[in-house]
Amino acid sequence: MRLHSPSMSELHAFATAARLGSFSRAAAELCVTQSAVSRAVARLEQHYGLALIKRNAHSLHLTPVGRELLDAVREPLAAIEETSARLRLGAADRPLNLAVVPTLASAWLIPRLRAFQQLHPGIRVNFVPYRKSEDFTGPTPDAAVLTGLGPEDWPHCSCDYVIGREMVPICHPARMAQRLAQGAWRKPGDLATEPLLYQTTAPGNWTQWLRAAGAGRKAPNLATAFDQVSILIQAVIADMGLALVQRCLVREELRAGTVVVPFDLPVTLQRGYFLCVPGDRRPRPGFAEFRRWLLDTAAADIAAMGIHPAAA
Repeated sequence: MRLHSPSMSELHAFATAARLGSFSRAAAELCVTQSAVSRAVARLEQHYGLALIKRNAHSLHLTPVGRELLDAVREPLAAIEETSARLRLGAADRPLNLAVVPTLASAWLIPRLRAFQQLHPGIRVNFVPYRKSEDFTGPTPDAAVLTGLGPEDWPHCSCDYVIGREMVPICHPARMAQRLAQGAWRKPGDLATEPLLYQTTAPGNWTQWLRAAGAGRKAPNLATAFDQVSILIQAVIADMGLALVQRCLVREELRAGTVVVPFDLPVTLQRGYFLCVPGDRRPRPGFAEFRRWLLDTAAADIAAMGIHPAAA
C-alpha cells in the first residue's frame, strides 16, 4: 500500500514541536489539540518508516533523522508562513491590535519596534487601550503584554514570558554619594532601613529582593506606594527614596545619570511581562512573526544584562 505524501500541516506540526520541545506547547501555538500534533508526527514517522522524535515524560528529543528533516524544512516553512500571513493580512486589511503595559511600551518596546517594521513591512501593529485585568472578552486586542506571575494568572491564554523579572534597586546619585561618604551601604541588606518606594501591585518585591541578595529576613522599610512604574522612577529622581524596578525600564535614566544602582546583582523575581493571546482563538495574521521577533529581542536584551537561565 502506498503511503500518503507528507502534508504542510504535518511538517508544520513536526517543526513546531521540535522547536518548542513539547507537543502541548506546539498545540497551543498552532491552536490545535495535543493529540492532533502527536498524530501528525506519527503519520510522518509512518511515511518515512523511521523515528523522528524520542519522547519521555518531560521533553522531546530529535533523532538524527528528525534533525535532518527539521534542517531541510525549517526555512521553507518559515518563508511560506511569512508570505501566507502577509497575503492574508493584505486581504483582511486589518492590523495586529496589541495592548501593552504603558511603561513597558514607552521605555522598552517602542524604541525597538522600528526593527520589527523593517523586518516585516507588511505587518501593521496598532496599540489599543491597556487594561490591567484584560480577559479578552468584549471588544479586545488580538494580543496583550500583561504583567503577572506567569501562565497561571491567565489560564485561558497561551502565554510567553518576555522580560521584566530582572530587577535592580535605584536611587538618586546624591543619596548614594552621601551614604558612601558616610561609610554606609556596605552590603545589600543596608538598603532595608532607607525609605523604600514600591509599586502597589507588587508590595512584596523588596522582601524578595533582599532575601535573594543575601539579607536574610531583614524587614524592608516600605514608604510610599505608586500605581505606575513610570511615576515610581520619577519619585526616585526627586530623591523620595529607593525603588526596585525592572532593569529594562531604566536604561535611559541610568545612561543619563539621573538614577544609579547601588548594588547591581543578577537578581530575578517572580513577576514579569508576558505576551498573552486567547487559547481558543486563532492568532491574527502577523502574530507569529511579531511573537518570534519580540521573544528573540527580549532574550537578547536579557543576555546583555548578564543574566542567564541558570541565574533566573
